Amino acid sequence: MQHAVGSPLPPPHQPGHGPAAGWPPAAHHPGPHPPGAAHPAPHDGTGPAPAPHPPGAPAGHQPPPPPMPPAPPPGHPAPPIPPAPQPTGVHPAPDATGHLRLPAAGPVTAPSAPPTRSAPDPTTTTLAVLLIGPAGAGKTSVARHWAEHRPVPTAHISLDDVREWVRSGFADPQAGWNDDSETQYRLARRTCGFAARNFLANGISCILDDAVFPDRPVVGLGGWKRHVGPGLLPVVLLPGLDVVLERNAERTGNRRLADEEVARIHGRMAGWYGSGLPIIDNSQLDIPTTARLLDEVLARAIASPPSW
Repeated sequence: MQHAVGSPLPPPHQPGHGPAAGWPPAAHHPGPHPPGAAHPAPHDGTGPAPAPHPPGAPAGHQPPPPPMPPAPPPGHPAPPIPPAPQPTGVHPAPDATGHLRLPAAGPVTAPSAPPTRSAPDPTTTTLAVLLIGPAGAGKTSVARHWAEHRPVPTAHISLDDVREWVRSGFADPQAGWNDDSETQYRLARRTCGFAARNFLANGISCILDDAVFPDRPVVGLGGWKRHVGPGLLPVVLLPGLDVVLERNAERTGNRRLADEEVARIHGRMAGWYGSGLPIIDNSQLDIPTTARLLDEVLARAIASPPSW
């Protein structure tokens, strides 16, 4: 038989048999009720549970309410009303919202400081280096060796090589310094700066070499800073005058200058002393040793960049 509302009733209890199969013992009352006693109404879960009938009390009997305290005299505050006593054996209904009481919070400690990072390794860091020096200082040879022996991709950009890209109408300063030679130097520096930015944007380090004079900061060092960027690391390669003259005598073509011109350029380069830029005197150093010393100088420059 199907009921329209609720679940089906349990099967009738047969004398001499236990609870029906599949039905929990809670479906049966734990004990018989005395004859004539009314079955207590099931508690719906709202409000306090009804107090049990005292033994021997007739059905429907309610205990008498507690006596009310006497009214206080005029001008005196009313005493607090004591809470209603809870019936024996009745526990308050549990919290039906599912809220869990968390234990008391402990002290919150401040986060520890992040570990300090060491200075980057100049041999594996993407760098832009400007190697400055007079003619015959060996800056082109040192820059090429330094770029070839780095463990990361590195390009060597020589200003003289780019300047000599002009094959027809080349303005050679040896024939006289004029507006054309000045213009071609500016074009070569801009081209080198563009190439350096392009290499750096693709993760390739670069080293540039140029004879930058300290008495022309706007055109020289300031121009390279504008072309490449503020992260450019300048290093001066400045051996003694006798070494410069000897090396210049071994050069050929338009790269070889007159001794008077070499001495004049070397004298102007001496102005880098006291500028704050790192200076390497490679008078008694070969090319590999100078390249290793350049790495040491760059490591210090990365940790504490020079102001220029």
